[in-house]
Amino acid sequence: MVKCKVFDFASHHLFKSLVENLSTELAYNCSGASKVIIAYRDPIKFLAGFIAAVKAKCQVFLCNPDWGDNEWRQVLDLVQPDIIWGIEEREIPLSHSPTLPLSHSPLIMIPTGGSSGKVKFCVHTWETLVASVRGFTEYFQVSPVNSLCLLPLYHVSGLMQFVRTFTTGGKLAICNFKQLVSEEVPDIDPSGFFISLVPTQLQRFLQDSQLTIWLSKFDTVLLGGAPAWDELLEKAKYHQIRLAPTYGMTETASQIVTLKPDDFLRGKRGCGKVLPHARVSICDGKVCVESESLFLGYYGDNDNSNNFQIDDVGYFDEQGYLYIVGRDSSKIITGGENVYPEEVEAAIRETQMVNDVCVVGIVDKYWGQAVTAVYVPKYSNTSTFAIETILKYSLSKYKIPKYWVPVSVIPRNLQGKVNRDEILRVAVECLGEVGKTPTLREV
Repeated sequence: MVKCKVFDFASHHLFKSLVENLSTELAYNCSGASKVIIAYRDPIKFLAGFIAAVKAKCQVFLCNPDWGDNEWRQVLDLVQPDIIWGIEEREIPLSHSPTLPLSHSPLIMIPTGGSSGKVKFCVHTWETLVASVRGFTEYFQVSPVNSLCLLPLYHVSGLMQFVRTFTTGGKLAICNFKQLVSEEVPDIDPSGFFISLVPTQLQRFLQDSQLTIWLSKFDTVLLGGAPAWDELLEKAKYHQIRLAPTYGMTETASQIVTLKPDDFLRGKRGCGKVLPHARVSICDGKVCVESESLFLGYYGDNDNSNNFQIDDVGYFDEQGYLYIVGRDSSKIITGGENVYPEEVEAAIRETQMVNDVCVVGIVDKYWGQAVTAVYVPKYSNTSTFAIETILKYSLSKYKIPKYWVPVSVIPRNLQGKVNRDEILRVAVECLGEVGKTPTLREV
């Protein structure tokens, strides 16, 4: 049976002792404006370092200890840290530090790369994080908040689970996802707990009957990080999983829109309604956000706008529920028609003939861009002609992919997001000349 580490921070003596020791180290070695990188693998050390650095009013940078050399070079060149916790000392390039937006102190830098793969830091404060917690507790009418965390603490999805439990006096259980799905269910009663998952994790849960039953006992299963496909949502509903699909990002300190579990189980779809601490509107088709939890800008930039316009295209229904159509930056224009990859991907998944799919637009002299599906076939003899035949009943003709590229796996990050630029490169490389029939390849 998997052993979860359960923290009640008000009475956790080791946590308090670590905070005190690390606070003493900071007081001895650093000034209030010092830059501290936190990359501990051990969760209690990571969280103790975070609290110690915030208390010391340092500039705090949350980092992934498993970043490769390229990512660490980016980070060290950008940050120029005064102290590094959790990784071996590295050669730190000498250059001028970037200008920070003027704000409250301390500043909390949370990494984000989205689907681009390049490391950026969103600048937050303790106040922006706590504003997110207030919106969460008011929306769900719950306090204290108990949470089971399977997501990395350096990511906003993991960090906010800690901040919710820490500030409301709740309990935080931390468990390794890979260990959880390969062994028996954890020794924790899920009733009264929130759990946060990304779609690929939910899919893995639903492939195991024991884990599915266990997941159905959670008070709320928050789902975010990447869009979930309809087949997955329907399967969760069938098993009476109290799913709460969310919409948010690192820039907003996690979710600003959420569909409540009761609405989900009644068959409602979309992202849900806006949380009390945020205001969301649609400006020229795009999602525009104002929020008390909004970041101050990206580290190194001087953008201090309180009105954050996102690349997502969406709309509200008459009941005030938000729906996201797709991302404007990933939009494909083919023959003068707009195609959103997310819609095509959902339709392809509904055929149940692929295990995964990513749709991109490749340059085409006649169409401008040609809709192209890079997909993982469910069976070795999967026929794209059969898929196209089914798609004719759900998609307009111009939305059906003109080219199909089979691959063994579509690479995704921990949040389930795909780097579309990389997939586009694979598609172009694999197709070569127009009309070439691609073969299954490794990505």
